[in-house]
Parts: sequence; C-alpha cells; structure tokens
Amino acid sequence: MLAPLDNETIFKKAFTDKVVFQQFVKDLFDIDIVVDKIETEKKFEPPISPINFELDIYAESSDHQFIIEIQKIDYDYNFDRFLHYFLTLIANQQKSSSGYKFNQRVLGVVVFARPYRFDQRDGQPIKDNVMVMDFNPRNLKGELIKIYEHNMVFLNSSKKYQDSETPKNYQDWLDLLYASMKEPVNYKLNLNNKGIAKAVNLIDFDKLDPLTLQLMKEDEGRKEMEVLIERDSKYEIVENAIVEGYSNEQIQKITKLPLDIIEKIRNR
Repeated sequence: MLAPLDNETIFKKAFTDKVVFQQFVKDLFDIDIVVDKIETEKKFEPPISPINFELDIYAESSDHQFIIEIQKIDYDYNFDRFLHYFLTLIANQQKSSSGYKFNQRVLGVVVFARPYRFDQRDGQPIKDNVMVMDFNPRNLKGELIKIYEHNMVFLNSSKKYQDSETPKNYQDWLDLLYASMKEPVNYKLNLNNKGIAKAVNLIDFDKLDPLTLQLMKEDEGRKEMEVLIERDSKYEIVENAIVEGYSNEQIQKITKLPLDIIEKIRNR
C-alpha cells in the first residue's frame, strides 16, 4: 500500500531522495543532473525578495549549472506566487550592475494535489494535466526564438485532466501521484523507471518508520483544519453574496461550491 503524496511528509520523503529527484528532473526536462544536497523548506539568508519565501524542495546541481525547485500545492493555487518565486531565483543571479549573464539555468516544478481552482485570464477553466513554460520570445510568424533556457512545468494528476496523448516521461509521474492518493493498493505503475520504482519503495506504507508516521498524521491534522477554515470562509462569502443579491450561478462561479450546497445555505 502506498502512502499519499499529497501529504507533506510523504512528498518530501520521496522527492528528496537523489535517485527519485534526479530521474524526475531527467523525465521532465530531458537533462541529466547530479545533486549533492536536496533541501526542504528552503529559505535564503539574507532574503532575496521583499517576501522571505520558502521553497518546498530546492537543489543545485553539483556543477552549479542548474537550480531546481519543486513546489507541492494542495491549497493555494496562486499562479502569480509560483511565478514570483521562479523569477526571483532568476533575478538573484545578478550580483552587479554589469553582471546580467545567467550562470545557472532555473528549473521549476509545481505539483498540484487537487484539481485546479484557478481559471485562465479569459475565465475559461484550465483542463490540462501538463503545462510547460519557458521564457523564449516568438516572432510575428509564431516561430520560437531560443534565447533563454529557464523552464517551468506544472503537473496535475487529477483524472479530470487525463489525456491519452500525454508523453510517457510525464505520464509515469502523473500515474505515481494519482495512485498514491486514489489507488494506493491496486496500482499499476512503470516500475522500469528507476525513479518511480525508488519512490514506490520509499512510500510503501508498511515500510514507514514511526517518526515518519507521526509526522504524516500531524500533516493530515493540519490539512483537515485548513479544509474546515476554507469551508467556513466560503460559506461566509456565500451568505454575504446572497444578501447582496447574487444568483446561485454567480456565487458558484466565485466560490466553486456545488449548487446544492449554495441552495442549502440560501434556505437555512
């Protein structure tokens, strides 16, 4: 039985392993790297931003050519925040008024543990399981002009976004994430992928040590509390919107709550 990767402790246990981490980077970015140290809850001293942010998982390659950061998200789907962190890691490489050259390529991964709660700028829902972003411009013909090497990948394993055409290098990891959360017993994974195989061994529930189990339970307790706080906050928004005269459909668009829940709040 697999322990769930949407649990903070389990996620970090798996992805701070060098075999898992390096294969993950290889599959997502087609780059072979070697890392000496993988850090969790990474902060910078002194801070490199007005907001002293914290990265879930952070590593630099042994040859100092790559900076890799991984964020696991299951509550705050703020794409502006993801971009802020990523751009700050890029901007921090400028150490003088004349030193604009990037000596390190920045790679970022955002792993979603829930379906998206954020729409596109035009209001249309995001329906992709993999999104890849780079910083290269295009000319007026739509042709990519390769100048920068920084890349960011967004992964969402929810079955809502399953795509039969997803390349295997991404699908292996989406399958692992989904199986750990939804099919932890009768899972079907590509164990020929050494990173997947090592992760499966690390998050085997029966092999977890007592400290990991304790931390895992504490994480679950915090998550349950966050859900309750979020729910109560949304209910308050619904109540205020009803007073302001919003329709159920308008409230659903704002809160993403089911219509039957909104109707119950309206009628109580």
